[in-house]
Amino acid sequence: MAGKPKLHYTKGRGKMESIRWLLAAAGVEFEEEFIETKEDLEKLRNDGVLLFQQVPMVEIDGMRMVQTRAILSYIAAKYNLYGKDLKERAWIDMYVEGTTDLMGMIMYLPFQPADTKEKNLALIIERATTRYFPVYEKALKDHGQDYLVGNKLSWADVHLLEAILMVEECKADVLSAFPLLQAFKGRISNIPTIKKFLQPGSQRKPPTDEKFVAVVRKIFNI
Repeated sequence: MAGKPKLHYTKGRGKMESIRWLLAAAGVEFEEEFIETKEDLEKLRNDGVLLFQQVPMVEIDGMRMVQTRAILSYIAAKYNLYGKDLKERAWIDMYVEGTTDLMGMIMYLPFQPADTKEKNLALIIERATTRYFPVYEKALKDHGQDYLVGNKLSWADVHLLEAILMVEECKADVLSAFPLLQAFKGRISNIPTIKKFLQPGSQRKPPTDEKFVAVVRKIFNI
């Protein structure tokens, strides 16, 4: 029996959070080894375990995987969250890339200068409500199914729920014009493995605050 996947990253969301979400949704228990200092990161680099000198890094199935997209694709395929054929996989990929773009804007917001934050926050809400959420609302309406692709839980659904909750942290009523997404949020949040991950005390990380920003800047020299 293989051991639990081990996640190497800082003690915050960043690029690892979507990996935590997907493993949790698949019902996979995982361990975390936190990078808390510059020395922790340097040790990983010096040990030669980071292919491109970067994290996230996940030890899984005898591999030390890097590059967020590669890790997520592997987990999705391994745990049957990646569609039944190439076409479904292509749709999942497109939806995931869209939500990744939106989440990226939110992820970098705390690291931006104070004088640009308000403008960028407004842009996030505008993009969410005019570019991204209408796509998912229409997808759910057009095929009338509970899930985005193939009427079966996929990586695309998990990723979208994560994105919705991130945008709601920026603006609580952001789904007010999207009734099907409101229902989708309720359904996916109640899937037992996901419901467990959303409970206090899980390995889900809190929103990035100024204290964590300072830690990250120190570790990564930014």
